[in-house]
Amino acid sequence: MSLVEIKTRISEAETAAGRPKGSVKLIAVSKVQPNDRVRTVLDAGHRCFGENRVQEAAGKWPDFANDFRDLDLHLIGPLQTNKARQAMELFGNIHSIDRPKLAKTIARLAQEIGACPDLFVQVNTGVEEQKAGILPAEADAFIADCLSMDLPIKGLMCIPPVDEEASLHFALLAKIAKRNGLAGLSMGMSSDFEKAIALGATHVRVGSAIFGARVKPQE
Repeated sequence: MSLVEIKTRISEAETAAGRPKGSVKLIAVSKVQPNDRVRTVLDAGHRCFGENRVQEAAGKWPDFANDFRDLDLHLIGPLQTNKARQAMELFGNIHSIDRPKLAKTIARLAQEIGACPDLFVQVNTGVEEQKAGILPAEADAFIADCLSMDLPIKGLMCIPPVDEEASLHFALLAKIAKRNGLAGLSMGMSSDFEKAIALGATHVRVGSAIFGARVKPQE
């Protein structure tokens, strides 16, 4: 499937949901993709990309930034506190704010740096032990704490369990966002982004459907 096809499907989903054209941002998930594939998508005019690891992104995007000045980079994977400064300097958006220690670290660094990326709180909607994210029952208090630290919380993010109906998790995330006055909803991937758009997604994360199968890093 091509970038054009994905964008067409997003546009059709927007129309089906009665939403304005362009209301959903496509994050092309470029993690572990070879640079030639990424450049092909850049050459096609797309500028919004998502990465899972700070270190991988740091080795990839500064070079691309020399040729493409208007990049819109999103960290969509877990963030260690010792990588927070590097992440804040590299990304314009961080989708994985998931615990008080990380929020406090980013708030401190934002004061030191004088700037902060847009932030999304990751919610573990499936209450999965192996998955990052604040629990739904704790989300309201955590969001309030983040806002009290003047963090620019723009919305929420979730990754539904693979064996459950994604729409139920998208609806839950939208409910939490609405009651906290947050407009951003980072939800939906290659297999379910149209369902996410129907339930209010503002950002969808699509990787292999654009780039092809991931290339396993060499040992």
